[in-house]
Amino acid sequence: MGLINKIFGSYSDRQLKKIEKFVDYIESLAPKYAEMSNEELSNTTNVLKERLANGETLEDIMADAFAAIREADDRILGKRPFRVQLIGGIILHQGRIAEMKTGEGKTLVATMPAYLNALSGKGVHVVTVNDYLARRDSEEMGRVYEFMGLTTGLVVHGLSPDEKKQAYLADITYGTNNEFGFDYLRDNMVVYKDRMVQRGHNYAIVDEVDSILIDEARTPLIISGAGEKSTDMYDRADAFARKLRKFVIKEMDSKESYDDIDADYIVDEKANNAILTPKGAQKAEEFFGINNLSDPENSEIAHHINQAIRAYGIMKRDVDYVVNEHGVMIVDTFTGRLMPGRRYSNGLHQAIEAKEGV
Repeated sequence: MGLINKIFGSYSDRQLKKIEKFVDYIESLAPKYAEMSNEELSNTTNVLKERLANGETLEDIMADAFAAIREADDRILGKRPFRVQLIGGIILHQGRIAEMKTGEGKTLVATMPAYLNALSGKGVHVVTVNDYLARRDSEEMGRVYEFMGLTTGLVVHGLSPDEKKQAYLADITYGTNNEFGFDYLRDNMVVYKDRMVQRGHNYAIVDEVDSILIDEARTPLIISGAGEKSTDMYDRADAFARKLRKFVIKEMDSKESYDDIDADYIVDEKANNAILTPKGAQKAEEFFGINNLSDPENSEIAHHINQAIRAYGIMKRDVDYVVNEHGVMIVDTFTGRLMPGRRYSNGLHQAIEAKEGV
């Protein structure tokens, strides 16, 4: 394999050589766009759209699009994409992953493929990890796109369906992966097509792709309505759970091996779970006045107890959630930011509310 690579070069090396030749061509166009007036440069968008309408492809117009938006970046932001950033922009347009370090101008790189793909008129989504970055980038880069005659939208939590629909109608829309994902799920639940807020999925640029597509992929996006809150049962389970003693382990081998532990419930840190010990189950039967907690007829009581001991044994205030004037707010484990509008499922959120007296 080493000899073959020496003779033919690796696939990445060969692709990079092709890209660098194309970058040479883009750079050769720089004087042409530098000589244009602001009005002429801005009108490039109409010229390129017309070329697409006449049958040319995005690849056909890519060099001119990159050269034009590069000049616009320089005039509006005072930042001119370097050669390595042109390479990054081409890689992103090709649907590949470009690894760039902090400070290497990722946001600037994204302007080139975003502008190119927005020329199709089908919309571009720029996916960021939090609302702050989405808002910041949409405002800063939006100045460049506006100069070039394109519109920019921002999708954040709290917008009405009509406001979101307008944001998605923009040429380039910024938002978080959660907002894009939940809007997609809600669109699949509407009865009438005109109630949908997204207009399709043409092209997306994903920032922090390893975090969004790998780390956060472990957390599913689920839309659910708030169930009927049996306040009395949550309060009773809370009154019971707050008196219990817990035993924390790193990882549970088998439930039976912990039956003799002098505690009421066990917290398994690795599984992120909590279960009653036989001693705890006996206390539950006495507290709730039942004969056997395991009987199917007592499943609702068992469920509320399980969520209550999870609230006390696993969920940590100011780590997993905070309590403020809006109630119990979930903290995003990846970004550390609050997630308004999100609730824990299966009654855990109500159990935490009972624990905190909210």
